[in-house]
Amino acid sequence: MGSTSLWAQQFSLKEAVDYAVSHHTQIKNAQIDVLNADAKINEIKAIGLPQVNGNFSLTNNVLMQRMFIPAKIFNPSAADGELIAAKFGVENSGFSSVGLNQLIFDGSYLLGLKASAVYKELSQKSLTQSKQQVAENVTKAYYGILVNDKRMGLLDANISRLDSMLKDTRALNKAGFAEKIDVQRLEVQSNNLKTEHENLLRLQELGYSLLKFQMSLPLEEKISLKDNLESVNLQILSNDSAPFDYANRIEYSMLKTQENLAELDVKNIKAGYLPRVVFSGNYGMNTGANAFGDLFRKQWFDNAALSLAIQIPIFDGFSKKYKSIQSENNLRKVRQSFDLLKSSIDLQRNQSSISLKNALESLREQKSNLELADEISRVSRVKYKQGVGSSLEVLNAEASIKESQVNYFTALYNALIAKVELEKANGTLYNE
Repeated sequence: MGSTSLWAQQFSLKEAVDYAVSHHTQIKNAQIDVLNADAKINEIKAIGLPQVNGNFSLTNNVLMQRMFIPAKIFNPSAADGELIAAKFGVENSGFSSVGLNQLIFDGSYLLGLKASAVYKELSQKSLTQSKQQVAENVTKAYYGILVNDKRMGLLDANISRLDSMLKDTRALNKAGFAEKIDVQRLEVQSNNLKTEHENLLRLQELGYSLLKFQMSLPLEEKISLKDNLESVNLQILSNDSAPFDYANRIEYSMLKTQENLAELDVKNIKAGYLPRVVFSGNYGMNTGANAFGDLFRKQWFDNAALSLAIQIPIFDGFSKKYKSIQSENNLRKVRQSFDLLKSSIDLQRNQSSISLKNALESLREQKSNLELADEISRVSRVKYKQGVGSSLEVLNAEASIKESQVNYFTALYNALIAKVELEKANGTLYNE
């Protein structure tokens, strides 16, 4: 396992994923979208609740408007056609009122409530999709560290074995039983392995940084891993002949929700042809005076009104007709997307299953090659110690081991990634 410290936090793969799901910014933003969807539902509900508004105003008619009336009304002897520009009203007036409006029926409002609930469902599924993406990234980063840990362990064994041989060869050289060039060859190989070890340490440090980034853990935090490669099950994860439920894939589930939204949009436009019924009530008081100060000493006269309005759409220039055509076309596009998504999922499942099978087969072969290289190296070292083999033969065997190890760990990492891809394709990578 990776380097540890007394104050390092330890994480199993599940704990690392759970931590990321709780702290990742992408998921926090998706959770905010769910909260916004809740607020949107309440916003639409509020439209159907009584709407109460108050109004209070004071008006000073600085220049009062004149009304033109025939002069004969007030003076019978006035000439025909003579007009009087009379002032009607008072210089100051006050008005206050409270009005209530209550929606009785609106087809679009009822469908809007349903659509807002479906929109919330879509935001929740988007949150689940974000969690799955984060879980995938964390899992791949976690496996990368485990593979490098294993690789580093074998590299340490290579260095230890070669250093032991170098020590023995130096002793043989001093005693005259080995040439100087044998020592130099081993020294070069030893230095190369130690350089590779330093490079691998830096690569592992980068791997930990990547894991912490995917977990949304501060990069300065020290962590270590609880799990090891032996605990990872790399067997085939699914039976290709078993029935598959497409709803296991969040993409399919989200498309179903989008279909529901598109259906509601079609219904909403058609609901625009239905009458809209609104009840309203109003109560107010007003007064007037020539002097502004008298407004609050004069009597205020009240008034009230109740009304029931029925708004019947008759002709809108075919606006709703063409909106309906667009919404039905959008619904058809969503429904046609199901076949494409199913084919895409089938292809992903098939590809990931084959990739895992191939990766496991390659892993078995590379493991066999590594064991064979180890045996060749062991025999060459024995022959060298017995004086019937050369140091060049030993170095060639060590080079074969190194190559076999690189191939083995590449195959191992590919198998782990193929496992993740198959779980993702089957919709089982992350379940809440």
